[in-house]
Amino acid sequence: MPIIKSAIKRVKTNEKANTRNSAQLSAMRSTIKKFENAKTTGADNVEDLYKEAIAAVDKAKSKGLIKVNKAARDKSRLTARLAK
Repeated sequence: MPIIKSAIKRVKTNEKANTRNSAQLSAMRSTIKKFENAKTTGADNVEDLYKEAIAAVDKAKSKGLIKVNKAARDKSRLTARLAK
């Protein structure tokens, strides 16, 4: 544990950011999995789940949680999966 006051604040801030980032990344993965499962089972709301998954990927990209190329790759794969 740091002794310097500013370092103590930094640790606290980093923990909060880590919690927030982990939650958002997990939410993105969950929406993608929901879409994948719906597509596999042939559910009716596949189109809506696709839009939610794309939005989650875009949000993660804008927050800096994933890189631009990963976002493009994920969106491309989701789109290809929708077309099948």
